[in-house]
Amino acid sequence: MDFPDNISRLCGKKHFSFGCHPDVACFTECCRELDLALTPYDVLCLCKELHMSAAEFFDRYVVVEQDEKGGVPVVYLGMVDDGRASCPFISESGCKVYNSRPGACRAYPVGRGVTLAANGDVREVHVLVREAHCQGFAESDSHNVAEWFKNQGLTEYNAINDEVLRLLQHEKAAQSLCLTQEQKDTFILALYRLDEFRNMVSSADFCDKYMLDAEERQAILADDMSLLRFAIRWLQIRLFTEKT
Repeated sequence: MDFPDNISRLCGKKHFSFGCHPDVACFTECCRELDLALTPYDVLCLCKELHMSAAEFFDRYVVVEQDEKGGVPVVYLGMVDDGRASCPFISESGCKVYNSRPGACRAYPVGRGVTLAANGDVREVHVLVREAHCQGFAESDSHNVAEWFKNQGLTEYNAINDEVLRLLQHEKAAQSLCLTQEQKDTFILALYRLDEFRNMVSSADFCDKYMLDAEERQAILADDMSLLRFAIRWLQIRLFTEKT
């Protein structure tokens, strides 16, 4: 696999030196001039951090890119129009939502590519991204991928993102499936607007249609992670099995 000159493969326990803190001269530069796609778990964590409903968060901070060919929509964090496309949560002192920052921000400068094998196993490829502006590589802190991901709190992010991957890389999704606008809206609702999806799942009509008894519904609605995992499973039925 060939990579650009500024990207190198990280294998096994190979170490790299990197640190990021306010004393690094380029501090917050990586938070500008970027396209940041948000995962469902990113949005869930940010909504909790900001004490916002998903609808409020989408209105203020989200840009949804619709695939004209009918693929799934992609949710991006809307950047500030300041001439540098800065993250709306960045300040001179750093990230204002640091404890709930998106997974991609946590992983930087490591990139994680994931595919599903035919047997359903998750296959990972890790790379190190060296951007010209970044001076964090001059820091003496040494890490391997596993250490870096653990220190950055990525364990839960990666786990739930891999579950979403089973939806995005579903065999029917790979067959040039063309989603209707209603299906695209349903995709966003179930994965990204969990508070609204919770109301849907709570309805008697939904439970009757999908044959959910009281115990199953209670388990699904027990917490946001249970609801999100159900949304992933439900969307596989809604998008790939049900007739529109």
